[in-house]
Amino acid sequence: MRPDTNGVIIVDKPAGTTSARVLAEVKRLCNVKKAGHAGTLDPFATGVLVCCLNQATRLASFFLHDRKKYRGTLHLGIETDTQDPTGQVLSEKDATTVTAADIRRVADRFTGTIEQVPPAYSALKHKGTPLYRLARKGQPFQKPPRKVTIEQLTILEIGIPFVNFEVTCSAGTYIRTLCADMGRQLECGGHLKSLQRLGSSGFAIAEAVTIDDLAKLAAADTLDGQLISMADALRGMPAVTVGPDLAGRIGHGQQVSRSDLMDHQHLEPMAVFKVLDESGRLLAVMSSPEEGQRLNYSCVFNH
Repeated sequence: MRPDTNGVIIVDKPAGTTSARVLAEVKRLCNVKKAGHAGTLDPFATGVLVCCLNQATRLASFFLHDRKKYRGTLHLGIETDTQDPTGQVLSEKDATTVTAADIRRVADRFTGTIEQVPPAYSALKHKGTPLYRLARKGQPFQKPPRKVTIEQLTILEIGIPFVNFEVTCSAGTYIRTLCADMGRQLECGGHLKSLQRLGSSGFAIAEAVTIDDLAKLAAADTLDGQLISMADALRGMPAVTVGPDLAGRIGHGQQVSRSDLMDHQHLEPMAVFKVLDESGRLLAVMSSPEEGQRLNYSCVFNH
């Protein structure tokens, strides 16, 4: 792969390592100058990690705020300070009296828009310092509750003390906290035992490649087959294709008005859309203002 290659690679992150280390390995194997990921996974978690290469790192913000899908296991009866298996045990209670009906009833309570208190062990910051660092120093800081949306919470299998589930949720939802909160409502406590991200921002686990397979592709010089172009990575975003003259203007960040694109697509006010040249390459991401003709640039790409 060329060092200046732009695009997105979906990696199936393994357990026991950080997202940053996985990203560093992707950068090394792909031999690119720059790489970034769109949404971290805890070290114990596995699954979809969206890795952006070179200019595609500028697209990360469009991936961060989209819905996620996970499969996880709730371990009832044991509470930990991190709400996951890496933490210290805070309490242990008998969970054998909890019934399947109890679990499904509580799960229903968490479907929809709910308030969630972010965990003390998280990458959120207080005055510039990650909360997990404060917690490790014995100075935990609690962020105020915030609203998140649980679109769907499906109980797959129950074998007390373990509950396997799938959840589709808004970005910013902590599945660790969901498990801890469900455990409290079941009056036995609980924590997230394992977690796999099945989907993120339209990317699915079926598209993901393991680091080992990525290394084999790199050795065979066939990594390009795993690369998703920047244009294709912006799934679900409306597209406008422009001719050479307008492509040149956009490539230089020159002013473009709504009327310049009238022949291509009707643009709703405040709509965000991708601009492609006639070969399908991503030129820019732009938005249509609420008032006026002038279109706004979110980012422009040089090819």
